[in-house]
Amino acid sequence: MGKLFGTDGVRGEANRYPMNAEIAFAIGQAVVYILKKEHSHPRIVIGKDTRISGYMLESSLEAGITSMGGNPYLLGVLPTPGIAFIAQSMRAHAGIVISASHNPYQDNGIKIFSGSGFKLSDEQEAEIEKLMLSNTLHTLVPPVKEMGQAFRLQDVHGRYIVFLKSTFPRDLSFEGMKIVLDTANGATYRVAAETFWELGADVTVIHNAPNGININDKCGSQHTEDLRKKVVESGAAIGLAFDGDGDRLIAVDEKGREITGDQILLICARMLKEQGKLKNDLLVSTVMSNLGLRIACKKYGFRHHASKVGDRYVLEDMLQLGGVIGGEESGHIIYLDHHTTGDGILSALQLLAAMVRSGKSLSELAAMMDIFPQKLINVDVKSKPEISTVPQVMVVIQKIERELGDEGRVLVRYSGTQNMCRVMVEGPTRAVTEKYCREIADTVKSVLG
Repeated sequence: MGKLFGTDGVRGEANRYPMNAEIAFAIGQAVVYILKKEHSHPRIVIGKDTRISGYMLESSLEAGITSMGGNPYLLGVLPTPGIAFIAQSMRAHAGIVISASHNPYQDNGIKIFSGSGFKLSDEQEAEIEKLMLSNTLHTLVPPVKEMGQAFRLQDVHGRYIVFLKSTFPRDLSFEGMKIVLDTANGATYRVAAETFWELGADVTVIHNAPNGININDKCGSQHTEDLRKKVVESGAAIGLAFDGDGDRLIAVDEKGREITGDQILLICARMLKEQGKLKNDLLVSTVMSNLGLRIACKKYGFRHHASKVGDRYVLEDMLQLGGVIGGEESGHIIYLDHHTTGDGILSALQLLAAMVRSGKSLSELAAMMDIFPQKLINVDVKSKPEISTVPQVMVVIQKIERELGDEGRVLVRYSGTQNMCRVMVEGPTRAVTEKYCREIADTVKSVLG
C-alpha cells in the first residue's frame, strides 16, 4: 500500500485501489480510532456527490465507522461546502466528503473535514494514513456492545439553503434578474436553483439531471460552452457554472464570455475594500493566478499574496496573514467571514452582490483587470522527480525565463491528484506564450512521459 493522501484527500478510479471499498472501510475505522482519544462515540457526517460509485463508498465508510464505535450521519447528495457547514453546525466531530470534484464520473475521492469545518492538515492526514498502513486496525476494534449506529439526517438541503441566503446582504435583491445555472449534473443540482429562486431571481437551470455517470460530462465549470450559449439566447445577466461537488464557480457575462476565478476574486475583493471589510487590505491567491491580478490589486490599493497551489494552502496563508478572501484561478474561492472552505454558490452570491450594489454589468466589472495571455499544457508523466533535479527541463525553463524577462513568467509543477505535470507560461502575446509553453511541455514529455 503506497501513499494515499494527495493535495485533496484520497482520489482515484472508483472500484480500483486506492478508491475501493477496503480503503474506504479503513479510512472510516482510522478516523474514528483517532477521534476516540477525545470522544467515546465520535459523530461523523458523510455526504457525497452524484457519482454512481458514491453508494459503495458511503456504505463502506459507514461500516468502517460503526465497526470502530463511531456514529455516522448520512446526508446523501450535498455540495462539499454544505457537508462542511452541516458538520460545523451540528457540532459533529468530523465530516467526510465522497467526491472527485471536477474529475469525470469514473473517478471518486474521499476528503475529511474537522468538526470545525476546516479540511484536515497534512499532519492529521499523515496520522490517519500511518494507522491504515500499519495493518493493525482489525486488532483495535471494540467489543460488539460498543459498536456505533448509523443515522440519516433530514432536511440538510433546507438548512444549507438558509445558511447560503444569510450571506447575501438583506438590503439587496435579485428581483427581475435573469440567471442561468449549470449544475454539472452534480451535487448542486437541487440546492443552487432553490437558493437563487428564493432570493427572487428568474432562474434557468441546465445540466441538472444526474444519472450517476453524467457528472461533469461536457458541462459545469470545466465546460462552459452550453452555458455561454444559453446566457446569450435567454438574454440573462449572468451565467453561473459549478463543478461536480459545488466548491468552484466559473461565471459567464451577459455577452457569453467566460470570467476567470481571478476576475471574480478581484471584483469581490474590491467590493469588500469599498465597504471597509477587506481585512488587512489583503487578497490571497496562488502562484497560478494571472499576472494581471497582481497589477490590478496594486491599482486598487490592496495587497496581494501568492500561496502554493491548493485551497488548503490558500486557507493556511489567509489564517496566518489575517485575510478574509482568497482563492484559486480555477474558481475555488474562500470567504472566511462566511465559511471555512470554498463554496461555489456562496461565491456566486457575493459576485451578484457586487453587480447589484455597483449597478454595473458583469462585463464592466470584469474589465477592471487586464488578463495577460496564458497557456497551460498538462503533460502525462510516468514519474514525478523534483523539477529542479531534471537538467534537460531546467535548461529550457531558464532560457525562456531569460527571454521573457519582466513581460511574463513560467510555472512548472505536478498535479497533486494525477500523474501529470502542469506547464504554465504567461507572456506579452498569445503567440509567444503558446510557443514557449509548447517548448517546455515537449521537453517534459520527452524526459518524463
